[in-house]
Amino acid sequence: MKMVRLTTVLSVFFAVTAGQAADDMKAFPPAKQGMTRYVLRLPQQDDESAFQVELMVGKVVQVDEANRFFFGGKIEEETIQGWGFPRYIVRELGPMAGTLIAVDPNAPKVDRFITLGGNPYLIRYNSRLPIVVYVPEGVEVRYRIWRADAEVKAMKKG
Repeated sequence: MKMVRLTTVLSVFFAVTAGQAADDMKAFPPAKQGMTRYVLRLPQQDDESAFQVELMVGKVVQVDEANRFFFGGKIEEETIQGWGFPRYIVRELGPMAGTLIAVDPNAPKVDRFITLGGNPYLIRYNSRLPIVVYVPEGVEVRYRIWRADAEVKAMKKG
């Protein structure tokens, strides 16, 4: 009897979870022509305030190993009217720039993921909503999870 209840409860839970996943995507329209939509669903954490998500937008390019490169452009956050959910948009990937370290012209090129320039783009960790990013076709979105150390340390006066 207990096993039947557990099975029923679990099936209802998973049905609701799948239904919620479909429902929360109603707020995020498909990508327009020339754009691609990326969707990230985060796993639930005990203390989500101790986490952040870094969004990295760019593409793989063949470059030399010595220089540092970046693309122009920016990630814009928009609030979806009527829903209050955030979405992130990169309207265009600007030109690639980089440092000017002299490199042997015969040195082999390597494939590297080159991202937008500037500071890391960190957003709040929230497992209840998908993170949705719209970018131009041919552009990729990657992410990294940042975690706060559980230990809090005091600073010295001085």
